[in-house]
Amino acid sequence: QVQLVESGGGLVQPGGSLRLSCAASGSIFSIYDMGWYRQAPGKQRELVAAITSGGNTNYAGSVKGRFTISRDNAKNTVHLQMNSLKPEDTAVYYCNAGRYGSSLAWGQGTLVTVSS
Repeated sequence: QVQLVESGGGLVQPGGSLRLSCAASGSIFSIYDMGWYRQAPGKQRELVAAITSGGNTNYAGSVKGRFTISRDNAKNTVHLQMNSLKPEDTAVYYCNAGRYGSSLAWGQGTLVTVSS
């Protein structure tokens, strides 16, 4: 069973950058497809970015060109580099591990607030 812990959230001004990290433990990290999701107040959780065990990436249209997902299998971590942040990026960001299309674990979430 994999456990996930996110870090790196905080308050940033519009146009700024943040880097989120998700540390995995308890299982073989490299076999999992990893994703970052976010949930804004009053809205459903949505996929932001995903990276497969093979390194293929996918992004929501709203963040394409601004966010970059990456993984370091040697350190059991996945990162989300967020640039050119907008107020509408404000949300709790969650890390997810999955395999064969099934979600297996969620982190506790980290809050990102974009505001001047």
